[in-house]
Amino acid sequence: MSVRPPQFQDRHVSTGFNVLEYELMAERADALGRHGTKVETALERLRGRTEQGCSPLEREELLDVAADAVWAFFIQREICGLRDQRDIVRRYAIPKEVLARVGIVRKTGS
Repeated sequence: MSVRPPQFQDRHVSTGFNVLEYELMAERADALGRHGTKVETALERLRGRTEQGCSPLEREELLDVAADAVWAFFIQREICGLRDQRDIVRRYAIPKEVLARVGIVRKTGS
């Protein structure tokens, strides 16, 4: 039986591939953060306006905006390899009304 010594790859070597890989990872992380901020903003606005007593039509619009933000966030997490969304639902306290609308494509006014 022959044994080959382990081959070590120096990750600090600045090849074009390593630089590109680093830039892509940085962009994915930045996009993930931006989407998380959008979710927080949409949910805060929904909760705030609901507590103030907004109209049913405005509430529907706020639910749609929040659902779209959550959907985009879920997609970005999947791009980053994070497939389980349960922790995010708990962490952001995403209401079931919003989750029920995630992924629904609505017609725009003509």
